[in-house]
Amino acid sequence: MAASPPPPSLDRSIGGLQRDIDRWIAENGGYWDELSLLARLTEEVGELAREYNHRFGAKRKKASEGDAALQEELADVLWIVLCMANQQGIDLDAAFEATMTKLRVRDAGRFTSPD
Repeated sequence: MAASPPPPSLDRSIGGLQRDIDRWIAENGGYWDELSLLARLTEEVGELAREYNHRFGAKRKKASEGDAALQEELADVLWIVLCMANQQGIDLDAAFEATMTKLRVRDAGRFTSPD
């Protein structure tokens, strides 16, 4: 009888997601090279852009085209970004917090209405 896979982590922080992906990647052949990951990110962002254009832009879908779920396209982009961060040893929890601090401090009041 084959062993069942371990349950996914209950930690849904960015770091928890990075750890889950790292485990999955380790069990499934390892990370792709850097340029392949970048190409995959470009591909996934293109799919997201196509869906946005069909839903919100001027280009409507052909009758033969099925619906893609925005949540699936966004999750695909997130997956690749997390893979890229893992491959480069980047802690995205810390990086994201630094970005939020930058926005709170450097850009305080920059994006709010003057009224």
